[in-house]
Amino acid sequence: MRKYRIGGATVNQTPLDWKGNIQRLKKVLQEARQHKVEILCLPELSITSYGCEDLFLSDWLPKKALTFIPELIAETEGLLTTFNLPIRHNGTLYNCSLLVQNKEIMGIYAKQYMALDGVHYEPRWFNPWPIGLVEEFEIEGRNYPIGDITFDFEDWKIGLEICEDAWRGDVRPACRLVEKGVNLILNPSASHFAMKKTLERIALVEKSSSEFNCTYVYANLLGNEAGRMIYDGEILISQRGDILLRNELLSFKSHQLVYGDFYPDQSTEKDETLIAPVEPKEIEFPKASALALYDYMRKSRTKGYTLSLSGGADSATCAIMVAEMVKRGVAALGADEFCKSIGFATLNEKSEKGIVKAIFNTAYQGTVNSSDTTLNAAKYLADSIGAKFYSWNIDSTVNANTDIIENALGRELTWEQDDLALQNIQARSRSPIIWMLTNITNTLLLTTSNRSEGDVGYATMDGDTSGSLAPISSVDKHFIRQWLVYAENELGYDGLKYINKLPPTAELRPQDQKQTDEDDLMPYHIMVEIEKLAIRDHKSPLEVFNALKDANLEAEDLLKQHIKKFYQLWSRNQWKRERLAPAFHLDEFNVDPRTWCRFPILSAGFVEELQEL
Repeated sequence: MRKYRIGGATVNQTPLDWKGNIQRLKKVLQEARQHKVEILCLPELSITSYGCEDLFLSDWLPKKALTFIPELIAETEGLLTTFNLPIRHNGTLYNCSLLVQNKEIMGIYAKQYMALDGVHYEPRWFNPWPIGLVEEFEIEGRNYPIGDITFDFEDWKIGLEICEDAWRGDVRPACRLVEKGVNLILNPSASHFAMKKTLERIALVEKSSSEFNCTYVYANLLGNEAGRMIYDGEILISQRGDILLRNELLSFKSHQLVYGDFYPDQSTEKDETLIAPVEPKEIEFPKASALALYDYMRKSRTKGYTLSLSGGADSATCAIMVAEMVKRGVAALGADEFCKSIGFATLNEKSEKGIVKAIFNTAYQGTVNSSDTTLNAAKYLADSIGAKFYSWNIDSTVNANTDIIENALGRELTWEQDDLALQNIQARSRSPIIWMLTNITNTLLLTTSNRSEGDVGYATMDGDTSGSLAPISSVDKHFIRQWLVYAENELGYDGLKYINKLPPTAELRPQDQKQTDEDDLMPYHIMVEIEKLAIRDHKSPLEVFNALKDANLEAEDLLKQHIKKFYQLWSRNQWKRERLAPAFHLDEFNVDPRTWCRFPILSAGFVEELQEL
């Protein structure tokens, strides 16, 4: 048997961007034909985008998506491919893949399993197609098979799994496809990014091609589609247990096509140039964050970002991510195209620092409790990446607010009696002025909360939580501190050298109190271990203690104190997590109740469970 040219493609789509979505799909189809690709897998729901949320519940959206099929079919001469869209059949909505070969519809496969874990809520919109059922669906006056079907094309018998279908173990569709003699499985996917998740996908695709003695093609969506989820655009082709093709992930380009030549009846020789290496977590983090910020900025049609730069680790990480956005965007697209894509086509200075300066405001908002050390660290970082840097003092605003409440109460506020209120008024006084700069410059305000702070509510609501976007709130503080050292030493960000020497501190108490975050809370490396078990794995306080007591993290009595403190602070601060700005999903889990972790605002706070501890 001859070789066939098989490919996968990814596209960066946007809900309701019909013109753009279809145009990007057409470009992929045209490129595939130019390169003589014969079989092409496109991503899940790539006509509408995956992130349409409750728009999927409408009648009109699936109908409109279907109207674009004829013009897409016109681009398929000599090509077999998948067009992926929602289809309402007999009053019920299904997640479908319409297979076309050489301008002819062959039929429609409907997804059989819905994702309902972590960040997924597919059963809210879609219904699972019954196993074994095949019916008919009308398109422009002709009936086509829809449901649990396979397709024949020359030397290939083709079956499909759509994303979640493949993750269902012994009941997945592929278990039935192998019995039907299928030797090629296409998997259109919308699998959200998380650091190191690619290892799970690679293992799945390798195992699938081995167990089912087939060629397995996987194609994922790309980019920050709709605000929170990031898609890495991963494309994988495996044959009988060997990955033979893998692309570089998290591209800034609007679409990506990769392909290779494969035998249907024997293993194809491996070409290492077609297999991109798996990158470490330290590289995945800035790549994903940079792409997400780029898409968020251009899709929201704003003029950049504004950041309250404190001289601490969290705001420094956000600043580096904006710099990475520019650096990676320019490298991928070229300076002219990058500037054009973000609305700065006429910018005169198109060096990396010139672009950063045009789109990025930073400000140090000091008080009497702030130190020259953090001021200088913030300025040094801003200057090193090219950001605009402002510095002002907010003591007059803090004092004005304090005077009002002291007059109302008829007494002076003291640190002994009013510690929390005196800390919070400083953080809240920073919010109006940084918002003012944000509004004047038509930018987006970044808030710097990390996941560890979200766990325990270590943030001032309407103060340092105030912002349009929380880019690092799904990442724990322990990782952030380690990554900043990596960024300084390995990525060349010398501007971090002063920040990396400082212990994390809110700088809200008088300087002689030497406030640090870990004194207020607990060591971050302890918190992250408790968090994984308590939140990710849903374990009780006693179960967490039993799992950690032999790890020699700290003395058992102190460990119990920290576990108790974590659960108490977690329980009382759900209302804060409900109000955090939209966040990127970057890690294996997050604490955003709108995506991954739901918890009651009101509860008894683990009283009995902590007594057991």
